[in-house]
Amino acid sequence: MQVKILWADDEIDLLKPHILFLTQKGYEVETVRSGGEAIEKCEEESYDIVFLDENMPGISGLDALSKIKELKPLVPVVMITKSEEESIMEEAIGGKIADYLIKPVNPNQILLSLKRNLDQTKLVSEQVNTNYQREFRQIGMELGDSLSVDEWKSMYKRLVNWDLEFSKMEDQGMQEVFDMQLKEANSSFTKFIENNYLDWLNGVEEGPQFIHTLFKNRIAEHLEEQVYLIVIDNLRYDQYQVLRPVLSKYFSFEDEDIVFSILPTATQYARNSFFAGLLPSEIQKRYPNLWVREEDDGGKNNHEEELLQKQLERLGADKKIGYRKVTNLEAGKKLADNLSQLKNNDLNVIVYNFVDMLSHARTDMKVIKELADDEAAYRSLTASWFEHSPLQDILKEISKTGAKVVLTTDHGTVKVDNAIKVIGPKETNTNLRYKIGKNLNYKEKQVFEVKDPNEAFLPKENISDVYIFSRNNDFFVYPNNYNHFAKHYMDTFQHGGISMEEILIPYVEMRGKK
Repeated sequence: MQVKILWADDEIDLLKPHILFLTQKGYEVETVRSGGEAIEKCEEESYDIVFLDENMPGISGLDALSKIKELKPLVPVVMITKSEEESIMEEAIGGKIADYLIKPVNPNQILLSLKRNLDQTKLVSEQVNTNYQREFRQIGMELGDSLSVDEWKSMYKRLVNWDLEFSKMEDQGMQEVFDMQLKEANSSFTKFIENNYLDWLNGVEEGPQFIHTLFKNRIAEHLEEQVYLIVIDNLRYDQYQVLRPVLSKYFSFEDEDIVFSILPTATQYARNSFFAGLLPSEIQKRYPNLWVREEDDGGKNNHEEELLQKQLERLGADKKIGYRKVTNLEAGKKLADNLSQLKNNDLNVIVYNFVDMLSHARTDMKVIKELADDEAAYRSLTASWFEHSPLQDILKEISKTGAKVVLTTDHGTVKVDNAIKVIGPKETNTNLRYKIGKNLNYKEKQVFEVKDPNEAFLPKENISDVYIFSRNNDFFVYPNNYNHFAKHYMDTFQHGGISMEEILIPYVEMRGKK
């Protein structure tokens, strides 16, 4: 379909070479000599784009701009002017122009502006597809090799970047190909974890930076100055990437990394281990009154502040700490209003639970499930929440102090789409991505099995307890009413098992732009 252009300029006769150039390129150009005529034309007809001279007799370009935007708010308007005065530029930008060109303009400038405003989505989509096709083979070859810890971190960053690129595109032609490659990558990553995880924990070979030693190895060294530690529960690396542009308004990034969560990738295990600086069975043995068993009622993370205090004591860090946990909107607003109460602490810890609540709400609430029906929508919902949440207000205020801010999480989450049958006694835990207990019945080839929990530093209540973890996009369902529950939890976001999304989590050090 031919692109239709309206060009308003009181010296339009001088622009005949430009108009001829555009006509030869296949554009249809209508011309008028005043702002008033431009407004009348926009009332009568539809245009794909409007070129508007700023300095015309009668109704000026800026006045015409506001009228045209009232009539056709979605039509891009390009302002053309001889003036380079900053005030005119600011007024035009405030009027939501699509582009701003300084006379004299040449035909190629006009063509570039057209492509930028009308063809950008298509051109970017074509280029992204071309670039990915070029890299698809390279990624496939690398996945066939034995990747190291750092290579897996790099691989995941690349895959997330491609996922973010594809989510911006209207043409989803390559998305299916990418999704297949992501599944292949997750399958390879799962094997990598299964082959190395127990050896890493037991010191047989050097492992990655795990979450249980993260505070000691990375955060404690900064406690000579004031530190704010922000733990956004269940924050995936790709979700962090969509929050990053907002964070960059207020912070300079000093370190951005990916670290490894532990198994199970669930809050009870991963976050308690982070604050304690110990693996789960070590917490249970050393501080039995601070560890809550799977079968016990009540919250499983009610002792995080005490566990952190114990870790600081072991590290010999005599610091004044403040600890706040936000589990709802009102708690977030209250903290934002009273943030000054934290200014005299050496270390302030803020645990923000919203992303975890969102992932669970997506399973149980039909409206949320419809709003976040795929990965891109889930990220978008997270970003929208953050931009309107008290957490952004809290971070904005912290940034004004110029303090050190560490932002991280305890584990991620993965969208599940393949039900695996497991049979167990009624006291077996309810998590869909891992199971613990005795007399579990399952197919060994379908799970990562830890027959001796001691090897994985996991608590066990019975001598015959085993842990099993789901892989990739699998989830566990009991045979009773299997079809109902398989359908109910299909395409929901879960955590507790083995996938890049759950294990490879963001660790960020930032400083406020005072």
